[in-house]
Amino acid sequence: MGMVASVNVATPQPTPWKKNVRFTGIGKHPVTGPVAVRAPGPRRGGLGSGLLGDFIGDTKHHGGDDQAVYAFQREDLDLWQHQLGRELPDGMFGENLTTRDIDVNAARVGERWRVGSVELQVTSPRTPCATFRGWLGEPGWARMFSLEARPGAYLRVLVPGEIQAGDSIEVIERPEHDVSISLYFRAITRERELLPDLLPAAEFLGAETLELIERRETMVLD
Repeated sequence: MGMVASVNVATPQPTPWKKNVRFTGIGKHPVTGPVAVRAPGPRRGGLGSGLLGDFIGDTKHHGGDDQAVYAFQREDLDLWQHQLGRELPDGMFGENLTTRDIDVNAARVGERWRVGSVELQVTSPRTPCATFRGWLGEPGWARMFSLEARPGAYLRVLVPGEIQAGDSIEVIERPEHDVSISLYFRAITRERELLPDLLPAAEFLGAETLELIERRETMVLD
């Protein structure tokens, strides 16, 4: 059983890394006490983040029900900390939940977690964007991050409630397929030949991913 090392939220910060986006919420910081978590609604026109008090600047590409909560494990932050030779505090990768003792990247798409009084469902991997590259400021960061294929997971809020540091993370339902977050990430980034391998999890995949798979199969048939 895993646990929540910290719950992290952001306040708006100016961003120079994306056109037409004035502020970013990638720089998150741990908070004390329970944080309310709820489904934020659609990406555009919704509440943005699933965590009350959190901020999302680029609502065209981030936030909404399918990206309500982002989890990244402390163990991977520690590995990157060693590799990059710099301190990476909880929340540095823009994660809402910094976790311990659970392999987030091995989680199966559609898997359900109970965290505090909240029930969450694993939806998809995080993919590196211009803001993430700029925020880390490491040459070749997007390639480095992608090659590792340990991106952390976005989660949907099925049952609202509260989460705080120290809460346990219990996997309460795991689909029978073997489509993990790591496999999903590899398929939609650097290894498109793996896209058909995502089909056993089709009921849990987003429309954009299903379209990628369909285009890939059409190209193969042609």
